[in-house]
Amino acid sequence: MPGIDWVEAVAENVCPGHLPDSLVRLRERGVTVVPHGVSLGLGGAERPDQARLTALAERAEALGSPLVTEHIAFVRAGGALTASQHLEAGHLLPVPRTRDALAVLCENVRIAQDALPVPLAVENIAALISWPGEEMTEGQFLYELVERTGVRLLIDVANLHTNHVNRGEDPARALDELPVEAIAYVHVAGGFERDGVWHDSHAHPVPRPVLDILADLAARTRPPGVLLERDENFPEEGELERELDAIRETVASASPKAFTTSQASTAPPKTAVAPETRQRVALSQAALLSALVAGTPAPEGFDGARLRVQSRALTAKRADVVAKVAPELPTILGDGYRPAFFAYARTRPMTGGYRRDALDFAEHLLLAGRPEDPEARGTLTAWWLERSGPAPLEGRPFTRWLRTRTARLALRRARRRTPGHPGPDLPAHHDHGVVDADPAPAT
Repeated sequence: MPGIDWVEAVAENVCPGHLPDSLVRLRERGVTVVPHGVSLGLGGAERPDQARLTALAERAEALGSPLVTEHIAFVRAGGALTASQHLEAGHLLPVPRTRDALAVLCENVRIAQDALPVPLAVENIAALISWPGEEMTEGQFLYELVERTGVRLLIDVANLHTNHVNRGEDPARALDELPVEAIAYVHVAGGFERDGVWHDSHAHPVPRPVLDILADLAARTRPPGVLLERDENFPEEGELERELDAIRETVASASPKAFTTSQASTAPPKTAVAPETRQRVALSQAALLSALVAGTPAPEGFDGARLRVQSRALTAKRADVVAKVAPELPTILGDGYRPAFFAYARTRPMTGGYRRDALDFAEHLLLAGRPEDPEARGTLTAWWLERSGPAPLEGRPFTRWLRTRTARLALRRARRRTPGHPGPDLPAHHDHGVVDADPAPAT
């Protein structure tokens, strides 16, 4: 397709030593590839994980990228700061626009900047829910973030539209207040509305209101680049070209206009975040995430109906991503996959990555004597054994279950039906060549 200067790749889905042929061909044509991270959790209460930072740096170097991007979001909570269970959201969740959360975010961004070999840009996210007691607008929050850290901004105009529908926020006010000179590039994406809630799907055509926000931004500053996000449900080539042409036309025809920028307050000097500040942020984020994925009561001040919508969306996304990470599970379980996974997720929040979640789900079913069909249960038993590897088996509940005569017979039957099975003493570990994306790549 002509006129494509650069693309984005979800960082967690790229293995530096085994770049997919598609990205290699693009780079050979001179197309820039930018790694777009989804699992760092810069808005979380904990400091960024060094292993994740190293992985992001390796991808930037492997792709020869001029910058890397991440999100202003938290994706996990709990753990040492709250003396509670570690929880994974499997999704990008909004940080409260408070002084405490801003201080934590700024320090986390500076840590990331020091660890990365290229500049960092951070993206505003879409959200279904609002935090009570926020102290700043989105534009003010982003302005102060840039003032304190010098970080670049990836502005997603589709997310501004999402927050307008879901949270009543004015996109024009956000553009008035944010520092447009700090924009690294812009995202445009499609979505759909259901029951008064806008879902940022990345799988539908870009609607006119999103293009109108892009035009408003382009009238204030010419964006260095604009990227159409499409993660699935790809249209035929002609439709995709028409969407790209509409984006180009929107930017080219935007009329420059005079506008004023509301200045944020003077940023305080660069200082380390106090431990009690991180703990306050940790407690609030853990309470919210626990309500979303573990069924605990909604924290005070939150819209309970919206939390239920968000909770259902997280469970549906979790089921979808587990089905992609472990496509054998829907094949083995058939139409019963989603009901079984939803029932499992109601009492089992995700505490690790999606691959671990798939194994835990299979173990949960087997311990309950499911699926009821003996042949399917035997196939699921063999699948679980192959992917668990020798070390994780020791001491797990399902290992004890396998010691029973019935389970051993089921396992032997499954092995006889599985061509090329490695045998009882050599369980295979099928993790090579695939990286576990902690939250799936949706913003």
